[in-house]
Amino acid sequence: MRIDLTNTAASQIANEPGTQQVNGKNAAVSQAVASEDRATLTSDKASVSALVSAALNSPEIRQDKVASLQQAIASGQYELDPAKIAASMIDEHA
Repeated sequence: MRIDLTNTAASQIANEPGTQQVNGKNAAVSQAVASEDRATLTSDKASVSALVSAALNSPEIRQDKVASLQQAIASGQYELDPAKIAASMIDEHA
């Protein structure tokens, strides 16, 4: 069977060579099965566009964060935990 994303499953089966047309009760069952097996994937183009725009307009360097870290280092308030750094390095390569 050929898969065509623009047609329903029932019309795909009907268009295949060597298949017979169904009628009456079988047609209703065939249509019910085709409607149950449908999946639709959509994306909200406006939402995606807004997120892309926001990301592109964001500064590459967040100067406020850099300034606060510089101040913490200069005042001696920025503390490092060598054990945590080592554990993170090991976890990264494991």
